[in-house]
Amino acid sequence: MAEWRDLLQPLLDEAGLQAPITGMAALAGGVSSDIVRVELANGVVVCAKRALARLKVASIWEAPLERNHYEAAWLRLAGAIEPDIAPRVLAEGGGVILLEYLAPDEFLLWKAELLAGRCDVTIAEKVAASLARVHSATWGDAAVAAAFATDAMFEALRIAPYLRTLAERTPDLADGILAVAAETAATHCALVHGDVSPKNILVARRDGRPVLVDAECAWYGDPAFDAAFCINHLLLKAAHLSAQRAALIDAAARFLATWRMGLPAGAQGAGERRVARLLPCLMLARIDGKSPVEYLSEAEREAVRRIARPLIAAPPACGDELFSRFVRASL
Repeated sequence: MAEWRDLLQPLLDEAGLQAPITGMAALAGGVSSDIVRVELANGVVVCAKRALARLKVASIWEAPLERNHYEAAWLRLAGAIEPDIAPRVLAEGGGVILLEYLAPDEFLLWKAELLAGRCDVTIAEKVAASLARVHSATWGDAAVAAAFATDAMFEALRIAPYLRTLAERTPDLADGILAVAAETAATHCALVHGDVSPKNILVARRDGRPVLVDAECAWYGDPAFDAAFCINHLLLKAAHLSAQRAALIDAAARFLATWRMGLPAGAQGAGERRVARLLPCLMLARIDGKSPVEYLSEAEREAVRRIARPLIAAPPACGDELFSRFVRASL
């Protein structure tokens, strides 16, 4: 932790937190970052995050380190648009972000709640509504587009490892997957978080408000990616948790409906169509891409393949068709 101390001191000074560091502990940071909890002598606790050049997955997956800067920028801008949607950025520099610490006794991890069989559909609606407000507020904003012109980074973090890798590994579906990849990459409408997964969503115990973290894939691009990415996780858990399947599918449908209605009126239909086309590709990518989900059994993985492959081969035109076909294929 000695290296962390050297990196943190200038940021603590910048944030006006001059008290000595009395303790540090590594936090679970997914596959892309190192994260530490930092205790100060005055009782203040903060969080520090540093991006990794090579992600911690079985396949070789490298990504630009400058994503730290864009993550901090997303957290600041999204928080200005939608108060409390993100932790406060206290300081940034040297490849490290100093953040407000969100304590486990005040916040639940949505992924853990879902896997424990506690599916509150109102949380899905709240996440979708907050996300749509960020998308709508930045829609067609040239200044935000210039500030988040991260196409190359998004390619390295999302389009290549998920969609292009999937196309290579499933050549019979490659044309359809690459068409979706091309459409996603070419669409530039609004500010995108890029990793709206339940593992990156904390839920306040007091009032159920969602807080999004881990915005290092921030991009001015296709907001349908955010919606599809989150809905995909709900449907994958529906394939995993048979007792909660109906509730999780309902949560996914409510998420899409809420998000759609939060977009500018003229963009709603096209946004839903792009979600319906992209989502099956993301679903199969979480089985056969570079970043497979860890909680599915082999039988469940095969079930997801049976569901996703026909949806890629003949893409649904809208959310209703997507969910109805998912339900029929799950039976």
